[in-house]
Amino acid sequence: MHDNGSCEDSPVTGDRQRVSDSAMVSRETTDRPGAVGGVPPAGSRVKQADGAGPSAATQSTARSPLDVATPPGPVNGPGPATPSMRDAAVVDQPTSPNSPGRPVRASAPVADVPYVSRETPNREEDDPPLAMEALRAVQILNPSGEVTMPRPDRTRIMGVANQKGGVGKTTTTVNLAVALALHGNRVMVVDLDPQGNASTGLNVPHHAGVPDVYDCLIDNVPLTEVAQAVEGIPNLWCVPATIDLAGAEIELVSVVARESRLSRAVAAYPAELDYVFIDCPPSLGLLTVNALVAAQEVLIPIQCEYYALEGLNQLINNINLVRQHLNPTLDVSTILLTMYDRRTRLADAVEQDVRNHFGDKVLQSVIPRNVRVSEAPSYGQSVMTYDPGSRGATSYFEAAQEIAERGVARLGRNV
Repeated sequence: MHDNGSCEDSPVTGDRQRVSDSAMVSRETTDRPGAVGGVPPAGSRVKQADGAGPSAATQSTARSPLDVATPPGPVNGPGPATPSMRDAAVVDQPTSPNSPGRPVRASAPVADVPYVSRETPNREEDDPPLAMEALRAVQILNPSGEVTMPRPDRTRIMGVANQKGGVGKTTTTVNLAVALALHGNRVMVVDLDPQGNASTGLNVPHHAGVPDVYDCLIDNVPLTEVAQAVEGIPNLWCVPATIDLAGAEIELVSVVARESRLSRAVAAYPAELDYVFIDCPPSLGLLTVNALVAAQEVLIPIQCEYYALEGLNQLINNINLVRQHLNPTLDVSTILLTMYDRRTRLADAVEQDVRNHFGDKVLQSVIPRNVRVSEAPSYGQSVMTYDPGSRGATSYFEAAQEIAERGVARLGRNV
């Protein structure tokens, strides 16, 4: 302030004002060389001479679109602020007319990678569970009726036996028979258990007064007069069992050739069959002996529990006795592991013991614990028709396929 009242900017004030003016200039215009008359204001464009391309200095100092916009630091501060992660997404773009001097926030360009939507199915991904279940159901039900499981060149008579109860003999008999019949084989199930559970599973009447296997064993009635066609399953017949069969154990004691009564009845059946499954009772009495004499092969279902292993030794001894004295061709051909629970170490230990002892006779297919297998008999069905897409149906289907393939390897194919 002079005496005449005039005011003049001090050097310090002038310098501070010039610094402030330079701070208000856009970053896009500060580094342009050749700006005439100083730095142009923010938001303005420098007009290039007609026909003149960008100079070498302009090309050398041009900023890439991916350069990080760093806001200028305070005048008296230590220097420009270090860019943070939030500022890393800010890209230098032409300044917005509404907010001069501030760069527009824009997303950074992505590298040249082919864009694949998350909705696009990947080739390596599995099909949806419902589609896989429907595919399994169609494969198991075989609506075309084609012969997809090979037929043996002669009838295979298989006795399903195990002296321990509750190991899955009846369930195995019913489901294997249905699986083979659905795929072109002619199958007959002989229910030799007085409980009649196999007849229930196939929805065959077995109340008192119905001709059953008891009439064949005691009164020599032919199987053709006793066997019933299973409804809904082509090429499948069942010889039912009623409560009268419970007295057959006592009545057969005084009968001549009591051990071979069932064998003669099966041999006299006139129709051509591919498989005959005999569901044995959970005992080693005369009914089981009749089944072992009539059969050519023995299928032993083994529950993956300790008690199932404990009684297996006695069953093998009885089979050896029948082979020595009554049926020299009898052979333990198939062993099936049932009620397998993969969550327990015991199931794995039982499986290893059985496979080490019996070797190739044990099927690779293992039947897991599945509630659908237990629900099916209450509807008079097998699990193959009750829920063909379930794990239980798939496992029994694979077991039937394996039995058919092994039979062809041993006996040949029926063409």
